[in-house]
Amino acid sequence: MSGKGARENTFPTRATLNATKLRLKGAQTGHSLLKRKADALQKRFRTITDKIDEAKRKMGRVMQLASFSLAEVTYATGDISYIVQESVKSASFRVQAKQENVSGVLLPAFEAQPQVSGGAAEFALTGLSRGGQQVQKARDTYTKALKTLIELASLQTAFVILDEVIRMTNRRVNAIEHVIIPRLENTISYIVSELDEADREEFFRLKKVQGKKKRTAEEAEREQTANRKAAGAAAAASAATAAAVPEGDGVGDGKGEAKAEGDVYMNYSHITVGILRYVRNRSTS
Repeated sequence: MSGKGARENTFPTRATLNATKLRLKGAQTGHSLLKRKADALQKRFRTITDKIDEAKRKMGRVMQLASFSLAEVTYATGDISYIVQESVKSASFRVQAKQENVSGVLLPAFEAQPQVSGGAAEFALTGLSRGGQQVQKARDTYTKALKTLIELASLQTAFVILDEVIRMTNRRVNAIEHVIIPRLENTISYIVSELDEADREEFFRLKKVQGKKKRTAEEAEREQTANRKAAGAAAAASAATAAAVPEGDGVGDGKGEAKAEGDVYMNYSHITVGILRYVRNRSTS
């Protein structure tokens, strides 16, 4: 399973981005701690492997000497197994178990504890008539063999536990390194890209709104300017019309007055049409 291209299904927000960054930081810290733990366990594992190899070689030599010692006892004294079984009332050694903490992993360790009473005193007279020296030699040799066996058992148990813990730790390290961290990084990249896109859209929207407001203001200003010019032109036309009408002396026939009024009306109509054309042309431009 690979985290390449994969990301979490999440809604792109600032809060989600901050939370994902915190998770990524925690994953990186956990990966670093697990990596250091795996290195420490690997170092201890190699040390235990070397000790197991040495203990097995030592075990072979000790068991060989113990077998020869037992053969010498049998040759010198005959079969004394029933005498030993009847003489021994309690164990000469007891195995004590303890635990050792290695990078948070509890490894069992076994240690041989010799007993003060019993054991040697109970069959001290065995082989007194003959073969006593061979019996003592065999006893010492098997004592060394027993201690070596206990040491080897402790190392083998620690070896099995460490092997399983190292495999589990390596699986976690690989999962964090190749799945969790890339997925969180892809999620952060996705959220950042979505937030950037949202910022660009917001900037474009604001720019469009500002442009529209600016165009509206310009159109309103042009309209106000045209209205002011039209008002000025109308005022000028009125003044010109008033100046073009001659002052009467109050004496005249009705036909002359009507004609004068018609001429004034025609002149005013031409002026009004000209003003409207001027305003329309200015608005179009």
